Parts: sequence; structure tokens; C-alpha cells
Amino acid sequence: MPSRNVVKADIPDTFYHVYARGHCRKKIYHDDKDYRVFLNLIKRYLNIETEYDANGIPYTNLHGKIELTCYCLMPNHFHLLLYQIDKHALPRLMRGIMTSYSRYYNKKYKSSGALFETTYKATIIMSDRYLIHISRYIHINPEDWHTHKYSSLPYYLGKKPPEWLQPIKITELFPLPNEYEIFVADYEDYKNMLDEIKFDLADR
Repeated sequence: MPSRNVVKADIPDTFYHVYARGHCRKKIYHDDKDYRVFLNLIKRYLNIETEYDANGIPYTNLHGKIELTCYCLMPNHFHLLLYQIDKHALPRLMRGIMTSYSRYYNKKYKSSGALFETTYKATIIMSDRYLIHISRYIHINPEDWHTHKYSSLPYYLGKKPPEWLQPIKITELFPLPNEYEIFVADYEDYKNMLDEIKFDLADR
């Protein structure tokens, strides 16, 4: 289905807000293991060290070609904020993650057919102002965003991030360590940006 948010440009050194939801809005994660498997797939592609399958064949390693700066996994959809360094890295990453996760899901739940509603959608982020607002939108997507387990928010508030997550391009925009937490909690400012963000999401 055509959308203004389907990637039409493949631009290096650019931020993309990437998201996808389950087919007919159905759940894509049912338990903790499902969330962990999805995150481990991200780790597989973005860790410094290359990982290998059971036959000793290396998986594609995209470390240094694309960076994950922010994420939130929800029961029926996910949001990723990615910084593409090399051209074509974004589609390679997303194709690998979504294909592998769909295979895992269908095997575990004895299902078939498309897991995701469409291919992923992506919005190019063109300014630092919009970048930080998108990061906040992603982090407070869950109602229980303070305690949501499958979000990068703790790594913005002091917890040491894993090597496959690199939030520094956003956190360095806030001079003091606690400023990001204050920014996230500023609901009035968030509401002022929400209509613009939802327009770009093309009916998430």
C-alpha cells in the first residue's frame, strides 16, 4: 500500500524513524521470550563481533553501517530510531530482523502467512528538534512508560547501554544528564508536537 512513510529515499548519514505493526493489529509479541528474541536479532546485526549460525556461517554484520539510537517494543508494533551511515544498511537490517522474527514466530505459534501488516514504514528525520521529539514519542508510547521493560529509556537515564544501542547522538543534545528525563516528562510540550508526529506516522 503506497504511503508517504514507505522508504523512497536511501540516504546515508540520515536518521529514520522506523515502525511496523502486526497484521490486522494482532500481537507480534506474546511473552518475554518473544521480546528477547526480537532484541537478540537486533544484537545479531549490530554487535561489534560477528555472530555465527549453527553451521558456522556468519550472519550479516552491520556494525558501523547503521546505528540503533532508540527503541520501544509494544505488544502489536515496534518503533526504532535508526541512524543510517552507509547506503542500503537500513533495508538490509530491517529485512533481516523481520524475516527472521517472522520465521521464529510462525514456528513457535504454528502459524503461517504474514506476521506484519505491511513492510516497515520509515520517516526521514531532518532536524535535531524533531529528532528529540520523536525519541520522546517512542519512549512514552506505552502507558507504563516509566517501567516498560522493552524500551531504551533506561539507557537515556543513566544505565549503561549495550554495544548494539548508541543513544549518544540524542543524549549529547542535552547539556545536563537529567535534562532528557525532564524533557520526556514535559507533557504540555509533548502534546504540542503530537499532531505533527501522528501525521507523519500515517495512521500507526
